[in-house]
This record gives sequence, structure tokens and C-alpha cells, in this order.
Amino acid sequence: MRQNILITGASSGLGAGMARAFAARGRSLALCARRVDRLESLRDELHAAHPNVRIELRALDVNDHEQVFAVFRAFRDDFGTLDRIIVNAGLGKGAPLGTGYFYANKQTAMTNFVAALAQCEAALEIFRAQNAGHLVTIASVSAMRGLRGPLTTYAATKAGLAALTEGIRADLLNMPIVVSTMFPGYIRSEMNERVKHAPFMVDTDVGVRALVRAIEAEKTQAFVPAWPWSAIAFLMKRLPLRAVTKLF
Repeated sequence: MRQNILITGASSGLGAGMARAFAARGRSLALCARRVDRLESLRDELHAAHPNVRIELRALDVNDHEQVFAVFRAFRDDFGTLDRIIVNAGLGKGAPLGTGYFYANKQTAMTNFVAALAQCEAALEIFRAQNAGHLVTIASVSAMRGLRGPLTTYAATKAGLAALTEGIRADLLNMPIVVSTMFPGYIRSEMNERVKHAPFMVDTDVGVRALVRAIEAEKTQAFVPAWPWSAIAFLMKRLPLRAVTKLF
């Protein structure tokens, strides 16, 4: 059992949802995010429901790469070992390229890929020293194809993260370190609360339950919820681009 679990971007959305689910399973949690006040509220909520669960908090802006390494190492020192690290922190800003919103696309690219790279580096430094651990990255079904409009950069970063995770997995095939890529579909969260017409959107609780089940199963990769997103991902890879644009 992976007892000590670190989750980045844990102050809201899927990160907070996963923290709730793992706390209910009695796991010890290392939670980090920029918004410490929200982390403290979450900790109070979890301690009220699960008083015996150990929870440690730290402020973390994943775009401060030196801080990523410092925070991960500090959590490792707190717990002695880290058994699972979930690279969850992400950003959903974006606009069609060439429309004057480079700053937003750059923020998404830096947070979703470069900062994820820093988190994976910091995680694997710990896991290699331990010779054990479970690295989980939160990609997206959007990684299956290039997408249009505000999703163009977002989808590209998630495709990059998925490829990065697979490369890490290839590098560690002969080591006792498990590497998993999660591909969520549309799960209602703070990031997409303004999206009105997302296909097959599920509420946060349903999505988080599916996500945590897949993580606990330590699958190499999983589309969550499995239905209908496994089928949609299959089609996305094979349909003409014009047809894919009608889905997203």
C-alpha cells in the first residue's frame, strides 16, 4: 500500500478531491499549492472527518522550480519516505494562437509542461534514492490530438506531459518504480467551471472516484472515467481532424 502521498495543486479541483479520497482510505498526505489558506481549510475538513490521518502542508508555486525541489525534499524528510507523488498542478488558460494572448498560452505551457518536468525530476530524485515509489502524472484526453481555439496550447502541453511520462517509464523498466499516466475526460472542477457545453461532463465526485481507482490500480495509463473516454480517445486518434474539431 502506498501510505505517504504527495499531491501538487491540492488546494482545489481534482487535487483537493484526491486528497479527500485518499484521506478516507487512511493515507498520510503531503499537500502543496499556492493558496495556503485553502490548504489549511482542506486540512481542517479532513481532520474533522478523519482525525487519525496525518496531513502536512507547504506553499508551492510549481513555476518556482527551486522551490519544487525544496518542498518535495522537505516532505520526504517529514515522512521519511514518499510512496506516491501525483503531479497534478495545472492551468487551463489559452486562446487561438496569433490573437494577442501569447502571455496566457505561455503561462499554460510553462505550468503544464516545464513545471511538470521540474516536479517529475524532483519526484524521481527521491524515488531513485529510495529505489521505490509511484509517479503519477495527470494528463488529459485532449492529449490524443491537436485541438483548436483555447485548447490548442493546453492539448499540446498534455501531449508533451504524456510523452514525458512514457519516456520516464521506459527509463525505469528495470527498477521498482511505477509510472502512471492518467487521462481525465471532462470532470467538473474550478478550472472548467465556465465551460458550458463540454461533452460527457461528470461531476467532481464521480470523476475523482474513477481517478483514484485507476491510481490505486497503478495502471500504466488510464482514461477516466473509463466510459466513455476510452472509446472517445480511440476515435480521436483515428477520425479526420475536421471530425475531431466537432467533438471539442
